[in-house]
Amino acid sequence: MGKIILTGDRPTGRLHLGHYVGSLKRRVELQNSGEFEKIFIMIADAQALTDNWDNPDKVRENIIEVALDYLSVGIDPEKTTILIQSQIPELTELTFYYADLVTVARLQRNPTVKTEIGMRGFGTSIPVGFFTYPISQAADITAFKATTVPAGEDQEPMIEQTREIVRKFNSTYAPVLVEPEISIPENTVCRRLPGTDGKEKMSKSLGNAIYLSDTPAEVKTKVMSMYTDPDHIKVTDPGKIEGNAVFTYLDAFVKPDSFEKYLPDYKNLDELKDHYKRGGLGDVKVKKFLINILEEELVPIRAKRDEYEKDIPRVYDILKKGTEEAEKVAAATLHEVKDAMRINYFDDVELIKRQSEKFANK
Repeated sequence: MGKIILTGDRPTGRLHLGHYVGSLKRRVELQNSGEFEKIFIMIADAQALTDNWDNPDKVRENIIEVALDYLSVGIDPEKTTILIQSQIPELTELTFYYADLVTVARLQRNPTVKTEIGMRGFGTSIPVGFFTYPISQAADITAFKATTVPAGEDQEPMIEQTREIVRKFNSTYAPVLVEPEISIPENTVCRRLPGTDGKEKMSKSLGNAIYLSDTPAEVKTKVMSMYTDPDHIKVTDPGKIEGNAVFTYLDAFVKPDSFEKYLPDYKNLDELKDHYKRGGLGDVKVKKFLINILEEELVPIRAKRDEYEKDIPRVYDILKKGTEEAEKVAAATLHEVKDAMRINYFDDVELIKRQSEKFANK
């Protein structure tokens, strides 16, 4: 069996630059690398409902937004299978079986779950579906026998829990499931792009995100209001690079020819940083440079999105075809799982024969 990727996103809003540098851009590179036998990208709507159960329309409306973002950045449905999680019932059945292999105490120790519960302020009113998300994720990963899960380092505890479930299942029943490995971006800047306000997390709820579908005017407004160094009041003041969101974005997006194109006064980013640190370089000049760089990245993405927006039925056909293809793979894995667990009663000819003989000889 070759290498297989599973990754995805919760459809709770449009995707932003944080998603782009943290995962989307890399998915396209992996898709085009030729190293993987299959690539599955999941729109995880069932998981999104675990903390949006009272607002299903939010999830429903964002399915198409996420799909459009995928296609616009270069995810190719001829090379990558895009699927909708809730439309594959085998995932729910696998989750149910895996739940027997995990204790409540183990789920409570999962650092990612603890962090997410705290962020959402659930307190003691934690939806069971959200609490058991690591089990559901294990079902998603193993259903497609993924060998590789591209994700941020904060997801390592989740992948480790999947590996534990795989090891326990294989040792208890039969070596059916594949133990996955996490693949973390090598560029540390791309692991978590800050919000425009300088806060660590970029999100719709915080109002600090630049979306892939933002217009040029929206991008300009957001960049010009971006957090820099609060002590860099005058152009002549020395400025700080650390914690300065503008320079973090430049670290993530600057290309070898960016200065030649948009800021020929400098040879590279190090020169620009040095000037800013010693004083004499204003925030506006740096922000205008960043706007040009971001626009270069976003123009082709917007153009491709516009094409797909003109034919939404085509997008749903892509999702339907991908989901149907993915379900066949998940169904085959579920069949193996049920065989291993010996709950394949109607398929077990030997069982029926043996029991027939047993009761015939009473």
